[in-house]
Amino acid sequence: MPKYIFVTGGVMSGLGKGVTTASLAKLLQLAGFKVTCIKIDPYLNVDAGTMNPLIHGEVFVTDDGGETDMDIGTYERFLGQNLTAEHNITAGQVYKRVIEEERKGTYLGRCVQIIPHVTDEIKRRIRAIAQKSPIDVVLVECGGTVGDIEGLPFLEALRQMRLEEGIFNTLFVHVTLAPIVEPVGEQKTKPTQHSVQELRRIGIHPDMIIVRCKEYLSEESKRKISLFTSVDYDGVISNPDVQIVYEVPQILEKEGALSYICKKLQLNFKEIKWDSWIKFVNSFLNAKDEVRIAIVGKYVSLVDSYVSINHALIHAAAAQGVKIRSKWIDAEELEQKPELLSMLKDFHGILVPGGFGKRGIEGKIMAANYANMQKIPYLGLCLGFQLAVIAFARHVLNLREANSTEFDPFTPHPVIDLLPEQRYVKEMGATMRLGGHEIVIKEGTNAFKIYGKKIIKERHRHRYELNQAYLKDFENAGMIFSAFSDEGKRAEILEIPNHPFYFATQYHPEFISRPDAPEPIFVKFIEATMQRKLSIQQSVVLI
Repeated sequence: MPKYIFVTGGVMSGLGKGVTTASLAKLLQLAGFKVTCIKIDPYLNVDAGTMNPLIHGEVFVTDDGGETDMDIGTYERFLGQNLTAEHNITAGQVYKRVIEEERKGTYLGRCVQIIPHVTDEIKRRIRAIAQKSPIDVVLVECGGTVGDIEGLPFLEALRQMRLEEGIFNTLFVHVTLAPIVEPVGEQKTKPTQHSVQELRRIGIHPDMIIVRCKEYLSEESKRKISLFTSVDYDGVISNPDVQIVYEVPQILEKEGALSYICKKLQLNFKEIKWDSWIKFVNSFLNAKDEVRIAIVGKYVSLVDSYVSINHALIHAAAAQGVKIRSKWIDAEELEQKPELLSMLKDFHGILVPGGFGKRGIEGKIMAANYANMQKIPYLGLCLGFQLAVIAFARHVLNLREANSTEFDPFTPHPVIDLLPEQRYVKEMGATMRLGGHEIVIKEGTNAFKIYGKKIIKERHRHRYELNQAYLKDFENAGMIFSAFSDEGKRAEILEIPNHPFYFATQYHPEFISRPDAPEPIFVKFIEATMQRKLSIQQSVVLI
């Protein structure tokens, strides 16, 4: 019989419930328990696929093709597990299922209501995940904050689960904030007190409070929170700011979180085997050298838009014993002020991530071409692959009007075109080429050297692809397409052999990178940036 840990949030959004949930799950996993995580999102979207990254953050793609909340990516990275689309439960999915069942007559003439029909569907989905494989503990993160109208049915469902599963099989963790008012310099506990009061008002009493704060909670603050929330002193846990989120499991363990959870859920406390986890964290924290990466994108005003890329870079850098210093460059600014392009020469590498729509496209194409002309290590991901193709077509093949039919349907040189199966698609949601697909790499290519094997599996999220009518023209001019999928129908990797490092992938390698298993193409990209930094330093010494 699985145990359930329900994680809720209060005071404000963006406190790091996802990292907290993943960190608690990691502690349990390192102690030998079998765990999994579920993310509840109360919005009415069926999935995250049609949401703007600037509003909601990155759309994370699971191996089975789910377009999910970015916290699913956090869980995968911390646990080293591949989760599924079903691990992200949205209000849209729940209401859609209930309405479909009502139309079928499933409810036999009853008045369909939030309670019990919607709450029963929520509970069914949570338990379905728990029953798919042997699991000791299921961690369920409820998105949003306590008091949000759309979240109330989900909190009610969790309240009911405590009654049904029992007090020793359920644990409520509430994540709050203890801000410091600068003029006073004192940790304020009132926001936490009021948040817990709101949670109790709807029938949930937290067993543990994890408090986000700039520094560890003072003894006084802990005792005050315990007293006014009726939570055990040992259940008030500090979660201060850190350099990288992978430090959080160690902090929570230091605060006694695991032993408290085991006591409350009547689990046999086990010794934590940190092994490679601490090794990875220390390799990043102790790194002395750093490389500078320019990330040219269109969603740069919100760092969470590219969260998986950030982490893939950290994983690869830690493997090389260096740190990453990324600078976000707005592709639209490059379009409006082309003179800014020259600043890219000061970076050790250029990365162009994925995206959709015409805005900022020309700036990204300029960056892709600049990396080629100036011999700066370049990594293009998904759209970055397509724009590298366009840049090469325009500036090397002299096809000046080359473009993607996504941006110019009437281009005379459609080097990037819509996938044939996409031509008759009407709906936007969950209709792209999604999820994991096997890719065959050509032997003798640099890509084959990077991966060390002929077949890999990577995740996708795209509607457009290389128009292979131009394949020979590109290869005759020096751009090699070194990997294909779907029996050769889809080009997956491009490279320029006479360049220090010029690679782009139609897939999203960032989605499968893990702290202890960095994605190979990111590792080689970081190696190339280190070589560029070394060559720049040597040239300065010679001067």
